Amino acid sequence: MPLRHFDPVTLRLFVAVCEERNIARAAAREALVASAVSKRIAAVERAVGAPLLVRGRRGIEPTAAGETLLRQARELLGSLERLQSELSAFASGVQGSVRVAASVSALAEQLPDDIARFAARYPAVRVAIDERVSSEIVRALREGSVDLGVLWDVGDLVGLQARPYRSDHLCVVVHPGHALAKRRRLRFEETLAHDAVGVAPGGMMETMLRRQAALLGRTLATRLQVSSLDASCRIVAAGLGLAILPREAIAPLAGATGLVMLPLADAWAERRFVVATRPEALLSATARLLAEDLVRAAAA
Repeated sequence: MPLRHFDPVTLRLFVAVCEERNIARAAAREALVASAVSKRIAAVERAVGAPLLVRGRRGIEPTAAGETLLRQARELLGSLERLQSELSAFASGVQGSVRVAASVSALAEQLPDDIARFAARYPAVRVAIDERVSSEIVRALREGSVDLGVLWDVGDLVGLQARPYRSDHLCVVVHPGHALAKRRRLRFEETLAHDAVGVAPGGMMETMLRRQAALLGRTLATRLQVSSLDASCRIVAAGLGLAILPREAIAPLAGATGLVMLPLADAWAERRFVVATRPEALLSATARLLAEDLVRAAAA
């Protein structure tokens, strides 16, 4: 079936006829003569090989084939309108706002730098960033209260679009005088006999560590709970316990306070992050642009 019969003008005329239930009224609505509308509809029917319209009690009505074309035509015309709107925004300079929710680790690592580079390229775009635990990020995405989420990929992301972002590696952070400080690397199981500092209660990290401990038939010996990475490093520096933290995020803090970082040998210690959004059709042009930019930055 030649695609030339489905140009935007013809699709718009077909939708008008179905909505007006009258060719003359549809022609007047689109500023054409009725004969021109009839010829276009007839050409499409010949191409399809089936009637698309019939005259009913309430005027012209679509056949089963016509209902299919009507549904698809509305979707295509809607997509074209969104495309035109978004391209017009680019022509006048990208502008708008994007709401981002990110986990503690993502914000402590390279996400702020990636967003800063984006903001420098598109100064008319305002990016608002909110720190949340992963479960809250997923809920906010589904509710539509944020546009993008940057989080660990072990969360429940069903119904969302997730694109690969960056990764980090968990390590055990201890005071230089700690009993484990002389080791070169550790398994998670070896840390369970020691007091620990928990970070971001209720977050994916705490949930995952508790799950891994349960798989070993053990429990976490959490002595203190804090909400930030720098607070956890200060607690460790005071000799009050060890902490399992992302190496990339706490390396500067550990160096400044003289803490020892020991690689965690378990396979799950490498974490992968994603840029999560609602389905692409629901994203604004600026949100889509930022998501793509973050993915490119990570790949580079």
